[in-house]
Amino acid sequence: MSDSIHLGNAGTERKELVLSMANRHGLIAGATGTGKTVTLRVIAEGLCRNGIPVFMADVKGDLAGLSQPGTLTEKLSERLASLGIENWTPEAFPVVFWDVFGEQGHPIRTTISELGPTLLSRLLNLNDTQAGVLTLVFKVADDSGLLLLDIKDLQAMLVHVGDNAKDYTLTYGNVSAASIGAIQRALLALQEAGGDKFFGEPALNIDDLLQTDSEGRGVINILSADKLMMSPLVYSTFLLWLLSELFERLPEEGDLKKPKLVFFFDEAHLLFNDAPKALVEKIEQVVRLIRSKGVGVFFVSQSSLDIADSVLAQLGNRVQHALRAFTAKDQKQLKATAETFRSDGSFDLQEAIGELAIGEALVSLLDEKGTPAIAQRVVIAPPSSRLGAITPAERTATIQSSLLYGTYEKSVDRESAYEILTRKINKEQTSSAEESSTQGGLLESIFGGGASTGGRRRQNPLEAMITSAARSIGNQIGRSISRGVFGSVSGRPRRR
Repeated sequence: MSDSIHLGNAGTERKELVLSMANRHGLIAGATGTGKTVTLRVIAEGLCRNGIPVFMADVKGDLAGLSQPGTLTEKLSERLASLGIENWTPEAFPVVFWDVFGEQGHPIRTTISELGPTLLSRLLNLNDTQAGVLTLVFKVADDSGLLLLDIKDLQAMLVHVGDNAKDYTLTYGNVSAASIGAIQRALLALQEAGGDKFFGEPALNIDDLLQTDSEGRGVINILSADKLMMSPLVYSTFLLWLLSELFERLPEEGDLKKPKLVFFFDEAHLLFNDAPKALVEKIEQVVRLIRSKGVGVFFVSQSSLDIADSVLAQLGNRVQHALRAFTAKDQKQLKATAETFRSDGSFDLQEAIGELAIGEALVSLLDEKGTPAIAQRVVIAPPSSRLGAITPAERTATIQSSLLYGTYEKSVDRESAYEILTRKINKEQTSSAEESSTQGGLLESIFGGGASTGGRRRQNPLEAMITSAARSIGNQIGRSISRGVFGSVSGRPRRR
């Protein structure tokens, strides 16, 4: 192990990512096909060798190749020779596959309560009024000691609050039936997209992301995200939740010689697209403070301009691959990107970014004192693992050989809000039915009897009027019970 990672060469000069600065965060940017993924792999491999666990999302399916050794090709030999690398050997790295859908890795779940109303509101794309009602529902559940573990728990809780809106208004605030309905519809859409598989138990134990193997290498955690990316909002919210969990659960560490974990946030622009100001401020706070927890965060995106300025300012290590300028807007973006780097004036940064070849990048890394280095054109070193995807058999073998295999595969559905509220409703139904039956029997005993025809006594006009009134009362009770049952079963809030 060493105290740095060889990223590539600027001429004959080696460019090294200092491990003690890896938790000062970073940015890997560039147009599609310019080499961002290779750069990410090289950094991940170096972290792994130095005993630092990694978490990354595999959007295209090619990062899975980290689990298999690479192959020495003619093209690779030429790149190694140009960089003066003589000790390259193919290497497979310890990988744990994760998948929200449980298809291409260990299932990864959290509970509704753990996600919280703020992130869930973003996930469901709620407006401010709807988000306020959702926060109210969470508060009622907390105060009532009702666990919100999965989507059916939240659906039951929404019905309960909607049905008892008048009882909660004075204590918690107004409950809008329209907002309750909108949240329920959004939850239904999330279920249809498969997002409900993300909620439940056993929930992810953060410690399982911080493992090393028997050789002391950091485990590379890879989230299968090709299917997850079909729902960009779910993808970005999930990664933000995971980052916030690390921030909340890990203890303060101060300045470490190397990070406890490095988190790669691919397709980072999705995190900031249409994000409200309050959420961006929360992201900024997490990124700023998570460094002291020993976690480094690298954002991966096509352009540095995809990242909010308040967050971009905290990314000390920069790797900028090529950007192509075909329009006036592209030229403006390229110029703005060049201005974020330190320059000694030896070459035109803006021109260089547009001319970079595949596998070449403009690089500025923090030195041991935390000072950003002068930007240089760097040829990125090749990774030691396989470039490209793996076979289904190789993936299955990796999953089943993991020490975590069997820990998350079977879901658990313990008693929570849904079961408790359902039991309460059933009890109320039974009581109401018994009361209705008792009232009917009492009315018959009072008003029964009198003259009869054909074995049955004919009712006089007064008795007929009273009997009709009794039937009407019974029907009203029956309709009330039906509304309660159908409201809870169908997920629609009752009107009051």
